Amino acid sequence: MTLLLDFLNTVDVEEGTDVLATEQTWSEWAAARDLPADPLRTAAAARDALRTAAGSPAGEQAEIHDLLPPLAVTLSPEGVELAPATAVAAVLAAAARLTTSGQWDRIKICPAENCRWAFHDRSPNRSRAWCSMRVCGNRQKVRSYRRRSTSSSVSVEFS
Repeated sequence: MTLLLDFLNTVDVEEGTDVLATEQTWSEWAAARDLPADPLRTAAAARDALRTAAGSPAGEQAEIHDLLPPLAVTLSPEGVELAPATAVAAVLAAAARLTTSGQWDRIKICPAENCRWAFHDRSPNRSRAWCSMRVCGNRQKVRSYRRRSTSSSVSVEFS
């Protein structure tokens, strides 16, 4: 799951950085995880499609399409295992494992416009909305409070 979240978070809205902006930064990211880098376009398409599948806001949705990464299957007495050959294949294999285990819906994208961080919802009822209640959740609560306070305030004039 860590690999998947790390991949989804290769774009950082708050910092204004994107690992997939250049071949070099993408290759370094993959090499740091001992994985061969796919072509940059493949990585970007996979990340955008996975972020959309995880609930990225409507303005940031990408087309979800079939990705055909090099992925082998190994059989052993322990069972069937996916054997990815590249970084994108490893990420997609992790996403597939989460899906088959019923955990994919716990991968979410923070709705805060200046965040959009991918996170794992560990709440018992899968209802967590923010990557962090201390940061994004608190900011939204303050905004909502201010909006309610200003709209419900009544001004009275005395003459």
